[in-house]
Order: sequence, then structure tokens, then C-alpha cells
Amino acid sequence: MTALTDLTLGQMKAGLAARDFSARELVQAHVAAVEAARPLNAFTVETPEIALAAADAADKALADGTAGLLAGIPLGIKDLFCTRGVETTASSNILKGFRPRYESSVTARLFDAGAAMLGKLNLDEFAMGSSNETSAFGPVISPWRPQGSDAKLVPGGSSGGSSAAVAARLCAAATGTDTGGSIRQPAAFTGVAGIKPTYGRCSRWGIIAFASSLDQAGVLARTVEDCAIMLEAMAGFDPKDSTSLDVPVPAWSAGLKGDLRGKRIGIPREYRVDGMDPTVDALWQQGIAWARDAGAEIVDVSLPHTGEALPTYYIVAPAEASSNLARYDGVRYGMRVTPEGGSLADMYSATRAEGFGAEVRRRIMIGTYVLSAGYYDAYYLKAQKVRALIALDFERAWESCDLLLTPTAPTAAFELGAKSADPIAMYLNDVFTVPASLAGLPAMSVPAGLDSSGLPLGLQLIGRPLDEMGVLDAAFALERAAAFRAAPARWW
Repeated sequence: MTALTDLTLGQMKAGLAARDFSARELVQAHVAAVEAARPLNAFTVETPEIALAAADAADKALADGTAGLLAGIPLGIKDLFCTRGVETTASSNILKGFRPRYESSVTARLFDAGAAMLGKLNLDEFAMGSSNETSAFGPVISPWRPQGSDAKLVPGGSSGGSSAAVAARLCAAATGTDTGGSIRQPAAFTGVAGIKPTYGRCSRWGIIAFASSLDQAGVLARTVEDCAIMLEAMAGFDPKDSTSLDVPVPAWSAGLKGDLRGKRIGIPREYRVDGMDPTVDALWQQGIAWARDAGAEIVDVSLPHTGEALPTYYIVAPAEASSNLARYDGVRYGMRVTPEGGSLADMYSATRAEGFGAEVRRRIMIGTYVLSAGYYDAYYLKAQKVRALIALDFERAWESCDLLLTPTAPTAAFELGAKSADPIAMYLNDVFTVPASLAGLPAMSVPAGLDSSGLPLGLQLIGRPLDEMGVLDAAFALERAAAFRAAPARWW
């Protein structure tokens, strides 16, 4: 019999409906897996009692015929989502001990659907990072290892705890947030699927902010179908979020066909960049062949401002972070450091210096600089204009295609510490994911192959605004063609 933790979310739903196992049995198996996997450092807080209570409620609802979409499904929640009564820190010292008195809109929807929260997942501090090495709780260790090596790898970031937990079979799925690639890049690094929906599809209310015009909640799961099911439960209009889109939520999981006949898939020529792993390029060509075999017409497209996307992002995002993180001052909640004999300004300075890590301080300083008098027009305003041009590039591309197919990341996962000393090299991990974030488009990474070291690689699909169905269905076609079945060998 397949272990309960090896089932996909869709298989778990089917097994619960058929009474092959109870929700309590399913959750207990995952609670044990989480406890055994502590060396991965994927969880910042474990909540087995909450998960088991939800499982018991799910078993009753299943028996009564009142079960929600995710009844009894064990999930991990990225520690950027506020959870009532459960410590929520954004993996930062400055928020250690903070227990919200409210629930984020996304997690409230998941719990209303019957999901069981196993705990809160580690991330790069305030979602600022591409490797999950900036967390105040220490780095997350990927469950994957290179063939013939004991080297410890990064799980990607910022949603590294989410990607590691899903890949290691610790939870059926996990929430993530994507500001510049923080769902898609870690999904590619750990061999799982991950989707960032259109900006505004999922409410940002109750999610600790990094860059408000970019942050978007999404999903990491084992399969495209699992992502679709999760997204159905998470998405929807929220009057508490002024950027929330008041549009219907389709039954995405029921619409998965994998038939790309009549679809035009664009291949952006500017995504062929220097330094890309040849294996990644070869996989991209294979992905193009798979799409063609599924009935798609392949077209060449140009996104001429792609080269400016990364520098634009690293002006806009830090500027918004500088504003958002100004609220952490030691006055109302979180850490407070009071120097003896110091003034209020001294308390602000000491609290923020001790509470924020190096990467967060770096981005706050960059953001404050580009917003300062004399530099606002030269940097921030210009970056906003370039962002508009990047969005216009996509609008023009949709005149000749329905979707875009690209690699998700330029390389496979790298060793812990390999890029920590070079922020620019770290930022380049997001070169393929940032453009879609700047334009607010739905985008998804699907696992498609392994590199020469046996490490996962992903392909990315980008769609028109609100065309999650098109993205998911194309990803479903690629998933079937790739038949990716690789899983990390358990070493922890």
C-alpha cells in the first residue's frame, strides 16, 4: 500500500471520500513525517494539536456529507500569513513572539474549506531572498542532494520552507507568496509545481507585506491538479483588500484537459541569457517539443525590455519594502531594544538594527535611497516607467500568442553558502520570473526533468491576466509529457 504521505492532494481527497482512511490517520501520518524531518528546518512552528482537531472535524463533516473542498487535507502555511493565536514572524527576529489576533483572508478560506494546518513554514526574512538563507531561524535544507554527494542544497526562496516541505512529503501542499519569483523558483529547485496567480486573485489581507504592488499569494504542491484545487479554495474577492479583484473563481481542477490544439505558445527570444546552464536550455527545447506534440503552435516573440526587468524590480521592490517595514519600530509589537539613557530615536535605531537581518537592512537602505529627495526621479520614477514598458511588452506579445514558455531558473539548486557573499549573483536567480511579477501576470513552474547531477529543473508558463485556466491546462500538458516521477531520497 502506498504510504499516506506519498499520495497527492487529489489522491488524498479521493481516499477520504472512499473511506480508505480517515482524516485523522492522514494527518497523523504527516505529523509524524514533520517530526522526523526536523533536520530540514522547514517548519518554524509545528501545530499538531490544531491539525488533529481539524482532522476530527473533517471526519465528522465527511460522515455528515458537509465536507469542504479541502476537508482533512494536511497543509503547511508559509510564516508570512497571519494565523490567529499562532506565532507569525516572517522569519525575522523583530517579530518573534508575535501572535496575531486575526486570521489572514487566504488561511481563513483554507480552514473554512476544512484544511488541517501542520504548522508555519520557514522563509527568507520578510520574503527577501532567493535561497532561504536569510531566515532568523536558520536556512532550510533542501531534501534533494546531488548524485554521489552529501552537499547541502538550498530549496530556493523565499518560499523555501514550503517547497522543501512539499518535496519531502511533509504536507499535501503549502501556501507561498511570490513577489519576484518566490513560488516558482523554489518549486523548480525542489521538483514540485508552483503557481503565482494574477495579481489580485488572492487577497493580501493578513499577509505580512514586502512589496505591496508585487506580493501575491499562491500555491506549491506535487501536481498541477493539486495546485488547481488549492487555488480554488484560496482565491476570491475580499473587500478588506483594496487590490482584490471582484471576479468569479472558476473550477480550475475540473477544466484540466492538457489539449493545446488551437493554442499559440510564444518563445521569448530575450530569455536566452548568458550563463544559462546548457541542460536548462536543452530542457526548454524539449518543452517546446512537448507543447507542439500537444497541439500548440509555436511562435517566436520578443519582449524587448526583459533585460531591464531585474534592475527595475530591485528598485521598485526595495522602495516599497522601505515604506512597509517602517512600521517595525519597537513601539506597538514585536521586539523592542531600549538603550540605557537613550532617546526614542535611539530605541527605533537599536530595535531595527538588532531585529532586521543583513539582507533586509540592505534592501531598506536601497529603497530609502531611491525614494529620497534628489533620487526619486532618477531611480524610482524611471523604474516605474520601465515597469510600464515591460507590461506593454507582454500586451503586445498576446497579439501573437496565448501563453509564453520559458525556463523557470537559469540553473538547478546550488549549495548552501555558494552565493551568500555575492548579492548580485543571488538576485540573478530571478531573471526569468521577475518580468511576469512586474506585469502582474499568472505564471507557473512545472517540474520537467533533472540535470546531470540528478537535480530537478522546471519550465515556466506565463499567461494573460486572469487566464489561470490557460496556464494550468498548458502546465498539465507538459506535466503529462514530462512524466516527472523523481523524488528526493530520504537522508534526514
